[in-house]
Amino acid sequence: MNEVKALVQARQQQTGFEQRYELDAPPEKVWRAISIAEFRERWLPKEALADPQSLSETPGKEVRYRLRDDSPPFLESIVTFAIAPNTSGGTSLRIIHELTGATSARLTRSVANSNGPTLMLAA
Repeated sequence: MNEVKALVQARQQQTGFEQRYELDAPPEKVWRAISIAEFRERWLPKEALADPQSLSETPGKEVRYRLRDDSPPFLESIVTFAIAPNTSGGTSLRIIHELTGATSARLTRSVANSNGPTLMLAA
């Protein structure tokens, strides 16, 4: 079972990243900022979302959204905002950003030169 968990973690590291923040605001205030559309749009505009509705929510703890880039190749990703109270009375915020499986596969196939420098030949 530990091998499966290690494989999942390795895959996540290849297709995403995680950020952690310690905020002074209480968890209830942070939850409103990430889950209520009117507040969320102040820092995450609806145009960045593939769907304005969350994919899933665990009230007061976690919310997930599907994002879409606004320029080609229009990559899609899932971003998870997870909050928990911290010892100082504020909030620990984790942001987990992952490319979706189909997007990750498409990106891998579309990169023909391993993102190396462009080579040009004289005619």
